[in-house]
Amino acid sequence: MQNSIDAPIVAVTVYPAQARVTRRGRTTLDAGEQVVEVGPLPMSLDADSIRVSGRGPATVLGVDVALRRRDRPSDAAVTAASDERRRLTGEIAEIDDTETVLRQRQAFLTTLGERASGTYARALATGAAASDAVAAFTTTMGGELTAVLAGIRALQQRRTQVTDRIAALDRQLADLSGKREPDAGYAAVALAVSAPGAVELDVSYQVPEAGWRSTYDVRLTGETLNVTWFGLVEQRTGEDWPECELALSTARPSGVVAIPELQPWYLDPFMPPPPPRPYGAYGSAPGFPSAAPAAAAPAGPPPQMLDDAFGGAAEVELAQARVEEGPVAATYRPARAVAVPADGTTARATISVLELAARLDHVTAPARSTDVHLRAVVTNTSQHTLPPGQASVFHEADFVSRTGLSTWAPGEELELALGLDDRVRVERELTRRTATRATLGSSRRREVEYRTTIGNYTGRPVRITVLDQVPVSRHDAIAVKETVLEPPPAERTDLGVLTWRLLLPEGQAQALRLGYRVETAKGIELSGWRE
Repeated sequence: MQNSIDAPIVAVTVYPAQARVTRRGRTTLDAGEQVVEVGPLPMSLDADSIRVSGRGPATVLGVDVALRRRDRPSDAAVTAASDERRRLTGEIAEIDDTETVLRQRQAFLTTLGERASGTYARALATGAAASDAVAAFTTTMGGELTAVLAGIRALQQRRTQVTDRIAALDRQLADLSGKREPDAGYAAVALAVSAPGAVELDVSYQVPEAGWRSTYDVRLTGETLNVTWFGLVEQRTGEDWPECELALSTARPSGVVAIPELQPWYLDPFMPPPPPRPYGAYGSAPGFPSAAPAAAAPAGPPPQMLDDAFGGAAEVELAQARVEEGPVAATYRPARAVAVPADGTTARATISVLELAARLDHVTAPARSTDVHLRAVVTNTSQHTLPPGQASVFHEADFVSRTGLSTWAPGEELELALGLDDRVRVERELTRRTATRATLGSSRRREVEYRTTIGNYTGRPVRITVLDQVPVSRHDAIAVKETVLEPPPAERTDLGVLTWRLLLPEGQAQALRLGYRVETAKGIELSGWRE
């Protein structure tokens, strides 16, 4: 005996690139072997992933996925429109045939008139034909030709009407085809029912074309960084997910998993490739995102007005998800049920709100730009491993920039770019430039010197890291010598990068001097030089 039960979606666990959907239904069954159908289910589901559990006096004997063709109430309309289109197509063929006959008659009458005109002209000249007979023939021929031309015009008008009707039917058929409901799969659950009674079944299955990703709001308040972690859920599985128990998991289910094995690593003598074939032997061969602009802050009452209205009130809190830690992954259950439609619309759920201490400083590289970046060095003191994602950066209530977060594990230190700070000013000036020409047997010399001034107008002392560089020679005939370094940098690398770390009081400025000389031997042309 076969029964169908209504089993709505009650839970969805979303993984980064797929999801597990659970449906639950309840029915009353008689004793004996029964088959219960649950569905409709999306056609994209993984048939091997179906699992059945439940409650009641029954034993699950097995489960199969059955394909059922849904009733299509639009089939009659589709048939009628298709029949009408075929009839009209036949009518177009009939119009073409009739017009061909009329065109042939038009050509015959035209040829006959041309030949008869010469004959009648000679007959009238010799008196062999009466003028009345010639007039009667001319009138008859004119009437016949006029009727033929009128028939051709009528056929052309009729063809236009039929063609327009066919186009309308094509649009109707396309619309009806789009409204057809696709075939659907059903889970056929075989049960052995030991006693009559109510049985509740949970049917779960895996579907692709679904997933979630992380996004963040990073808000700097003083030297505290508040990180709000959101999960963005999207799906195109073919079935809408209602408001139900939603879980976001960091696990990555895989169809095939194998322990990696290493293959032998061989070293062989290098064999140069054969010389290329002459060009044309086989024919000639044919020939990421910038940062989004900062959004304007939404309009609203001034902060002072809000403080006056809610002077002693506590701040509104954000509900956070419950976390379940597993051996290799974590599952987050948002506090609020979220509905996710199947059209790719993004649904957002709050996962966690973190309050982290930040060490703030500023960074600038005047050789590239005089912009000054605010940087936070933050340690993840939470229990969460934060997945990579885009972050919107706020200073208090002001939106300032967007940045990207890489995977951030508990206890890991991370540098975050928090936007530009125009209250720290940097100026870089070329104060000296000399160059000599190469003479016979001599070298050529280039010498430059820069003065970089950093001013602090933030209203408080700031730590600032200044990066600059000197060129690095990769040839014995090119020599680089530093002439001025005031004050000495805190760090330097073999690649010529110099680092100063300054502590600037409020309203103060400090100057750095950097100079170097480049000498090139006779006959050497310098590449890569810039000022």
